[in-house]
Amino acid sequence: MNPQLAPTLSGRYLSSSDREDIALWRAQDCGVREIARRLGRSPSTISRELRRNASTRTYRLDYRASTAQWHAERRARRPKTAKLITNGGLRDYVNDKLSGHVRSVDGDPLGPVGPVWDGKNKPHREDREWVRGWSPQQIAKRLPIEFPDDPTMRISHEAIYQALYVPNRGGLTRQQAWHLRRGRTKRTPRARTRQQAWAHVTDATTLKRRPTEADDRKVAGHWEGDLIIGLNRSAIATLIDRTTRFAMLVHLPRQKGYGLVKPTKNGPALAGYGAVSMKNALVRTFEPLPADLRRSLTWDRGKEMSAHATLTQEIGLSVYFADAKSPWQRGSNEHLNGLLRQYFPKGTDISRWSMPEIQAVADIINNRPRGVLGWRTPAEAFADQLKSVPIATVASIG
Repeated sequence: MNPQLAPTLSGRYLSSSDREDIALWRAQDCGVREIARRLGRSPSTISRELRRNASTRTYRLDYRASTAQWHAERRARRPKTAKLITNGGLRDYVNDKLSGHVRSVDGDPLGPVGPVWDGKNKPHREDREWVRGWSPQQIAKRLPIEFPDDPTMRISHEAIYQALYVPNRGGLTRQQAWHLRRGRTKRTPRARTRQQAWAHVTDATTLKRRPTEADDRKVAGHWEGDLIIGLNRSAIATLIDRTTRFAMLVHLPRQKGYGLVKPTKNGPALAGYGAVSMKNALVRTFEPLPADLRRSLTWDRGKEMSAHATLTQEIGLSVYFADAKSPWQRGSNEHLNGLLRQYFPKGTDISRWSMPEIQAVADIINNRPRGVLGWRTPAEAFADQLKSVPIATVASIG
């Protein structure tokens, strides 16, 4: 029995009994396809078994079950130390990109103190550490770009996952699994949320009216947006360019009188993301951009965008609404919101974070390499778009 496998083999591996059958049928001059049919295997599996694990002591490759089993067990022995243990530079790089702290311009750590590790999935609706949070794939794909001449600075994303999830693998700790996007200690499917439609959406603002140039993502300036909601009606507006994946976070402070004035039906929205407050915040965010980089905005059907007509009138930004219960029509923004939940978990008060702190998180997201951009960062891609705009139309966004 293969010492690297469980005593009861899955259908993936040939067992010692399977090899005895192969040797017997081979001695009876059965062909590869006939043996595969009898074993219920692919012919390529049998062909590879006969080629790799046959006896090599004679000129002719004779297949014997005992010899084949010995070859299989010998190949399965891998007393190989994990690369993250032997390569300190690689380990430091992975640790920094996965678990490095978000810091201010002065180098001071930002964000809340992380919870106490209990071996379970990330705490539900509690603060998490603010870290760089690159995914294993982002780390693996960025290494050849940053170290093109150093072959030792290479690792697969699967090796990073194994260092996090496989006991005693070494190099990383299980606690660092909380620094992944979802913060799960086991790999599980991800769920998606759905939205509902509202009456302020007209036929002229439905997604089918959006310019077709936005669909292929070749023209920058078409944005997607949404809110992430926190405790006590706190919120941040999230914006992402469909082409460059550049993200902007909109600070939505509570209005004067929140918590003091008793809420009334159809009264002023003091939580910070009423229709008028939302419109004003978006105007302040988009107005510094050149007109060529604010062509359209796709939103879900939340009532916070009820003043979209005024927004369009003031800065010329056309607003379109995704179909009801169709979050995939704003897939880039949904993905962004999932990333941001690592820093602003559900059930926490988002209003406690200032604009500089929120901007620091946006900078972290925009400086992560993205596979869809050829492992360039959104900040690099958006900077190229700014350079391509005529100088006379460019305004500062810093």
